[in-house]
Amino acid sequence: MKFQENQATFVIAEIGANHNGDMEIAKKMIDCAKECGADAVKFQSWDASLFSKQVYEENKFLGDDYRDRNDYTLREIMDKFSVSYAQMEDLKAYCKDVGIIFSSTPFSAKEFSEIEKLGAPYIKIASMDLVNPEILEAAGAVRLPILLSTGFSELSEIEQAVRIIEDGGNDQLVILHCNGLYPPDDHEVNLNNMAMLRAAFGYPVGFSDHTIGVEMSIASIALGATVLEKHFTLDKQMFGWDHAVSADPPEMAMICSAAKKIHAGLGQSRRQISPRELERRTSYRRSIVAACDIKAGQAIGRGDITFRRPGHGIAPMQYHTVVGKIAASDIANDTIIAQESLITPPGEDAKK
Repeated sequence: MKFQENQATFVIAEIGANHNGDMEIAKKMIDCAKECGADAVKFQSWDASLFSKQVYEENKFLGDDYRDRNDYTLREIMDKFSVSYAQMEDLKAYCKDVGIIFSSTPFSAKEFSEIEKLGAPYIKIASMDLVNPEILEAAGAVRLPILLSTGFSELSEIEQAVRIIEDGGNDQLVILHCNGLYPPDDHEVNLNNMAMLRAAFGYPVGFSDHTIGVEMSIASIALGATVLEKHFTLDKQMFGWDHAVSADPPEMAMICSAAKKIHAGLGQSRRQISPRELERRTSYRRSIVAACDIKAGQAIGRGDITFRRPGHGIAPMQYHTVVGKIAASDIANDTIIAQESLITPPGEDAKK
């Protein structure tokens, strides 16, 4: 597949780990994302090796979890929520049957290779791995579009990541503006960074949205996001990492509808009057109309005319072609003045 500027925004329903390790829930989410109008679903490929021993010993997840759960350890949750390669194969096949694009985010070179093997048409690099040379080098080695998420990153770090991928021979990049917080406050989102990233790197840009609600997603579409990734859930109250900041089905449907409608509404930069506008223009514009009864032989002054609908007579901007002319016959008040009812005063043509 190919991502390019000025296409309709490609909407990714980011399922991530919101299936909570239940493949039936995962498949239900695929069905629902398709019904909502999403172009793709995306999972996350990781296992318990993502964290070091220290993190598991400190059990930091429980301190960060927005519900302060204490009935699971971080290690237990990691084991429960992770998805095996065989399960990913099953989900990929299910997406094909449903008719929606599948992909996943790898968190190691091994997982990167597995996603490529599954035939995903693009691969997304998480913000945390924008500074991970192992992942970036793997991205440079494939000939697939790479969605590079930029949360947490300085501009110099983004430049370095882009260079590593390009040096590997891959120039199929989409740079996703992102704030790494879950969720960021409105003033921390900085959607205008999309224009900056587009100008700085010359690649299509998009938005990975961690905000609550749909407003920022829709705003990014209006700002020309080539790709929009939004976390997706069936129920914001479910236990897990990202449900609270995810779009539920009505919100995802709203985002997907907006992507199509806004793309159609943005149109082109060249000024062009639509055929339907041209059809209605005469009805909405004005003509030069007599503001009083004008007698035959009377010189028409500026106060003798006004401008009223419809616009099939002499255009108001041409009032100077009427003022000073002689009425060839009586012109009743509130009558559209026709050019043939006017006579040029003697000697007027000579002055020209």
